[in-house]
Amino acid sequence: MSGQAMSGQPISATTLTPTIRVATRRALYWVVAAVVLVLIAVIVLASAGSSTTGVPFSPTNAAPAGSRAIAEVLRAQGVDVSVPATLAGATSALGGPTASTLFLVDPDGNLDRAQLRDLASRATHVIVLSPSYSQIAALAPEVGLAGVVSRSSLAAGCSLPAATAAGRVSGAGSGFRVLDTAANTTACFSSGTNTFSLVDISRGATHITVVGTTAAFDNEHVAQRGNAALALTLLGGNDRLVWYLPTIDDTSAKGRTIADLTPAWVGGASTLLIIVAIAAAFWRGRRLGPLVVENLPVVVRASETMEGRARLYQKGAARLRALDSLRIGSVSRLATLCGLPRLATVDDVIAAVASVTATDPAAIRSLLLTADPRSDRELVRLSDALLDLEQTVTRDIRPS
Repeated sequence: MSGQAMSGQPISATTLTPTIRVATRRALYWVVAAVVLVLIAVIVLASAGSSTTGVPFSPTNAAPAGSRAIAEVLRAQGVDVSVPATLAGATSALGGPTASTLFLVDPDGNLDRAQLRDLASRATHVIVLSPSYSQIAALAPEVGLAGVVSRSSLAAGCSLPAATAAGRVSGAGSGFRVLDTAANTTACFSSGTNTFSLVDISRGATHITVVGTTAAFDNEHVAQRGNAALALTLLGGNDRLVWYLPTIDDTSAKGRTIADLTPAWVGGASTLLIIVAIAAAFWRGRRLGPLVVENLPVVVRASETMEGRARLYQKGAARLRALDSLRIGSVSRLATLCGLPRLATVDDVIAAVASVTATDPAAIRSLLLTADPRSDRELVRLSDALLDLEQTVTRDIRPS
């Protein structure tokens, strides 16, 4: 407690109960705020719903990212466009006697290599749009990925009928390079050294075509350059087209439990971690329960407490705090000697002491409030001055 805090006047507080009008006004504010937040959420959700692009390259999606325009034109040209929703449906659709084209778009990699090979073996012509590494390894090991292609347009540069009909197409997408030069491949739309956006692999009566120029197959860009000619010629090469977009329901991991999908080393590592955690708890943990179970009848003398606190003040060089502790006791005793009430302030005590001892009030105020000891010697001097002041007041009030 500092001297400035001791000189303050008694504090009184008034508690005000809110009126009905004030309470209603506060509640109305929160109601209006909640309504505004709900309206904002509704507007955001509506905007998000209206701007959805649907499934990319879906033949039923009329949004810019969809491919409904190509599918409708192919149907108008007499091509039987089948859109299976499952792997079983795609397998069944490819099982007919007529030659069929499989257009596969699986950007999420839902099918594994075995499923891809089995599905491709049922089609006469397999067209894979923007395939991943595992898809290329399963269906077209003769080629490899060559990075991203960022050119605005690419020239055909090959004799493939679909590329020749297109002339130039949008170049944005992915590129491929031919790894097996002995294979019967036709590479088109070059964007650099051994980098092509379309590679066709002929395997006798069947063909595998990997296509990286994705802009040629969506509604937004199909009308640009020769995109439409490339898409319609590739996809319309046979009377039957199976347009298949695998989903998570077609993955081979469907129906497997977490234990089946968890690597074998996870169990042993988890057990080891548990053992280490238990050992660390015993090593670093504290003893369970309180250190002393029963309350012991121990009496600590006031002098010992005073000496212990004094040592703490000395160790921390808290001279002002130590002096304030002495001042509190002195002010309390001086107020009692002068007959002042318990609610009397320090200013009242200073005035009474100055009147009794005929001393300058400023000197008494300095001693009881403002003096700040800068050294241990000054602290002892002020402590002695407090004791002398109490003795003087006692002598003047109660003369012998």
